[in-house]
Amino acid sequence: MGSRGSGWVTPENVGLLVDLYELTMADSYLRHGLNQQATFDLFVRELPPNRNFLVCAGLEPVLDYLEGLRFSPETLGYLESLKLFSREFLDYLEKFRFTGDVWAVPEGEVVLPPEPLLELRAPRVEAQIVETFLLNQMNFQTMIASKAARVVLAARGRAVVDFSPRRDHGADAALKAARSSYLAGCVGTSNVLAGQLYGIPVYGTMAHSYVMSFDDELSAFRAFAQDFPQNVVLLIDTYDPIQGAKNAVKVAKELAERGLKVKGVRIDSGDLATLSREVRRILDEAGLHDVKILLSGDLNEHKIEKLLQEGAAVDAFGVGTEMGTSYDAPALGGVYKLVEDERGYRVKLSAGKATLPGRKQIWRLYDDEGTMVRDVLALADEPSPEPEARPLLKPVMRGGERLSPPEPLPRIRERCLRNLERLPEPLKRLERPRDFEYPVRLSPKLEALKARMHRELVRAPAPDPD
Repeated sequence: MGSRGSGWVTPENVGLLVDLYELTMADSYLRHGLNQQATFDLFVRELPPNRNFLVCAGLEPVLDYLEGLRFSPETLGYLESLKLFSREFLDYLEKFRFTGDVWAVPEGEVVLPPEPLLELRAPRVEAQIVETFLLNQMNFQTMIASKAARVVLAARGRAVVDFSPRRDHGADAALKAARSSYLAGCVGTSNVLAGQLYGIPVYGTMAHSYVMSFDDELSAFRAFAQDFPQNVVLLIDTYDPIQGAKNAVKVAKELAERGLKVKGVRIDSGDLATLSREVRRILDEAGLHDVKILLSGDLNEHKIEKLLQEGAAVDAFGVGTEMGTSYDAPALGGVYKLVEDERGYRVKLSAGKATLPGRKQIWRLYDDEGTMVRDVLALADEPSPEPEARPLLKPVMRGGERLSPPEPLPRIRERCLRNLERLPEPLKRLERPRDFEYPVRLSPKLEALKARMHRELVRAPAPDPD
């Protein structure tokens, strides 16, 4: 598993999880004496299709990375073998430590473009080298958390479990999908390693292959109940879901004689709304009112909304592929751009890709009921636009060291659920609202700075080649 050909990212090789041009630029910075303090913003230019908001996620893995980033002898040997880099740069990497400061939106907060999710100030070489990893983690985890939040909202208070690891795009993606979906409001995951690493509740039932491995369905149910009497959740649609429900009733009555219960049944195929109502009737007529019904099978937020509109009798949903891959919007276009350095404010003017200059703060305002009403994006040294406005960007790292211990994941989850409640109703819809746009305004000072820099840079003469 630890061999070169295994392809695992480890603390020893993570320094090379970087686009090559980050390293060549960093080497050139050193050669030209360009290693003064620089500030970069990590932000999303625009929302993906059918997204009305984003849920910030990925900060804790980023801080772990920044604190522990090193270049091992093996990684340095590989870089030297490329015959690209100066001796000065390789010697610099041998002693590399991240020494910068980080401000970030806490995980579980709702954000909207073009608000920074994270702002990093460090010597330019350090700030450049970490770009790839920061975008890799923040883009993916924010994407999954945002998708999971939509699923949770669609479920209207019913439990949602992450069933996605077998369809996720790799091992790390499966872990981060479980973490991100949990912080966005899911109750747990089927991913046992994610349970161990992050303390997420783990859930599981059985597969159709288990039922098919016995002579008949009832024998399979009895065997499972015997082996796992405290966790009896039966998959009832291998053959006939209605007969499966009746077999579940038989097992439940047998367990009741021993003081035990069937916790639930799962339906994974067919007309889920109709079947769930019929199964609920069978269970209730047998007095099994507390047996839960879990629905699964290529679900997403739109299918869940439709099931509930059709009156499905359901207590929980298992959601896999669509959530763990953010199937309808599988990539988030987060970017990482220079906004300030030793020369002052910096700005990019590329068509469709212009940036906002300077270090910033996001101020959020609420109405009397606690609902979000508008955001103001301002320069970091500006005062609050109104006394009750809440700042979103918080200092989380100084001098390369965390300012506080890692935040417990349940607390992040609570924050996210609270923020989802405070969304304006149009943003909770699954479709993009045509009659509403949540206002994200630039402060007058930032607006004026942006306009001035655009005027000055457009009119700036080309440097004299002599």
